Amino acid sequence: MLSEQSAATVRATLPAVGGALGEISERFYEGLFAAHPELLRDLFNRGNQASGTQRQALAGAIAGFAAHLLEHPDRRPDEMLGRIAHKHASLGIAPEQYAVVHEHLFAAIAEVLGEAVTPEVAAAWDEVYWLMANALVALEKRLYEEAGAAGWHPWEVVERVAETPDVTTFLLRPAEGTPAPDHRPGQYVSVRVELPDGARQIRQYSLVAAPGSALRRIGVKRLHGGPSPEGEVSHHLHTRVEVGDTLELSAPYGDLVLDDSTGAPLLLASAGIGVTPMISMLGHLAATGHRAPVTVVHADRSPAGHALRAEHEEYTAKLPDAAAHFWYERPEPGHPADRTGLVDLSGVAVASGTRAYLCGPLPFMRAVRAQLIGKGVAPADIHYEVFGPDLWFAQDA
Repeated sequence: MLSEQSAATVRATLPAVGGALGEISERFYEGLFAAHPELLRDLFNRGNQASGTQRQALAGAIAGFAAHLLEHPDRRPDEMLGRIAHKHASLGIAPEQYAVVHEHLFAAIAEVLGEAVTPEVAAAWDEVYWLMANALVALEKRLYEEAGAAGWHPWEVVERVAETPDVTTFLLRPAEGTPAPDHRPGQYVSVRVELPDGARQIRQYSLVAAPGSALRRIGVKRLHGGPSPEGEVSHHLHTRVEVGDTLELSAPYGDLVLDDSTGAPLLLASAGIGVTPMISMLGHLAATGHRAPVTVVHADRSPAGHALRAEHEEYTAKLPDAAAHFWYERPEPGHPADRTGLVDLSGVAVASGTRAYLCGPLPFMRAVRAQLIGKGVAPADIHYEVFGPDLWFAQDA
């Protein structure tokens, strides 16, 4: 909990600091990478740095955390922190790295805000930072302990399948010959690859296979930036990784985890490559004989671009009380007119007490979430996963 004196200072300075966070985060990353170029080469996503999305996410997280401390002084924003902690754990972030971040973040704050950063202001925002950092360190420590097989482990590619022109799935088995920790439906792994320039870049990919298998299966959408930073890892995986090659994987992480223990109706909504965690969830539901109602919603550009469509339909058909609703921008002849274009749930029945899981582009998830709330779904029962930096808070800030 933020001290009373610091809370007053943060409340008074939040508009000024929040308004400058975009510039602060830009200066922060410039200073951090100048002092530690290995972090940009081997830890931070160079594509997100090039596009600026990581800077937006950092600014949104800091502003969101500070605002939460002021509005709810007795409650920690565990949903936001948990999502960040899972991502950090998948990257192998260590506690000592928070001191490095602190050094360069506060240097950037002082540089941007100048004389406005009095000792009192610096102390108050220092308290905000360490409240957030120490909470993340504790959460990440627990995640590492639960994972058991923390760190990087080699996995051999045993199959690759071109699901669509832009999406390829890779089936992998442990190359060390030891059992890997199981995952929960909806989780992802980090994949680390060495690129032609020697950089060891990391990306996260949802696990497609249902839990219980000794194998891992990931779906990779090729970004059309080619070998540029925005698409360098997907380009590498699509063009250079073949059966028999080895990839480095982290343990499974991710907080978008299916909870089917309550018997509540479920709604699984995805768009584009956001289908991958939903296939894992549906596979789990089919394998465990789930009997409660399940509504499947998916949006894509066309049926041909709908990755894993056959599995989407197959798993849904195996459930006794499930229905699938697919929307396409460019549908096949005969596709229902009310399933063309953007997702419109007005004609879809949503049962009382539904728990919803969303994955896809942020505008899609915002629109679906608003429609679900309009149909009476409790906001606390709507869970989401953002591929890449979480800009939900950045856009609200």
